[in-house]
Amino acid sequence: MGELIAKLFGSIGKIWRANDKLFDAVTAVSGSGPTYIFLAIEALADVGVAACLPRELALGLASQTVLGAATMVTKSGKHPGQLKDDVASPGGTTIAGIHELEKGGFRGTLMNAVVAAANRGQELSQAK
Repeated sequence: MGELIAKLFGSIGKIWRANDKLFDAVTAVSGSGPTYIFLAIEALADVGVAACLPRELALGLASQTVLGAATMVTKSGKHPGQLKDDVASPGGTTIAGIHELEKGGFRGTLMNAVVAAANRGQELSQAK
């Protein structure tokens, strides 16, 4: 049965096998994670609109940017930090934006969201 499920899901995406003890963490990253990316896409699109882009163009740019970035991570073999460094030129626009994200605690906030989701998953599984 496990092989059939792996074949079925493998036909539409990449699959990983993980120990049952990791289920809450897996759910927090891959189950809840898309919603965090949806929020990022929405925020990028909203700021595009704030900068006078038409909504459809802003949303298209934002979603394709995320798709392109995800493709680069999966196909390049490079660590995301290396890809970030490759794009962020000294004194440029990207590093200025990264600085603002870091001041706002972007990574820590995202990490805290995943930890909260994993903790909630544990709570829900213990309540059964």
